[in-house]
Amino acid sequence: MVALSELDISPCRHCDQCLKEGKCAIEDDMQWLSRELRECNFLILASPIFFMGLTAQTKAMIDRCQVLWMIKHVLKLPVALSGEKRRGLFISVGGTTYSNLFQPAIATVKSWFATLDIAYAGDLLFSGMDKRGDIVNHPTAMREAFLAGQSLIEVD
Repeated sequence: MVALSELDISPCRHCDQCLKEGKCAIEDDMQWLSRELRECNFLILASPIFFMGLTAQTKAMIDRCQVLWMIKHVLKLPVALSGEKRRGLFISVGGTTYSNLFQPAIATVKSWFATLDIAYAGDLLFSGMDKRGDIVNHPTAMREAFLAGQSLIEVD
């Protein structure tokens, strides 16, 4: 488990250094996290929704995966370093109950997963969770999360 809020991840500068060598010019925690993202077989991204989008820490991490996009689409090299089928799940909570609350975040996560060659296996989305700990009182959230994690790793 990685808590992005505890890491040093600078925003992408769009300097295009990654075009030359497939390596980001910024030296921070994304150096090792990028490798982990390339090696994992299963990924669960959990982020609350702030103003209809992912948190700043999550978005910075995703934006820094521009180097992986370059590796895949410009340098035409493999992004996934494991030979396994990769699958990912998105879990999110939001304070409001807007019908489209999660749509912008889902679009971003699906695009990011596609760059990482991770199949979007689904999501768990809970609106109306406005206070810390609200999710614990949700009647089905913990069970749904357990089942989603279980189905994520089950072999087809």
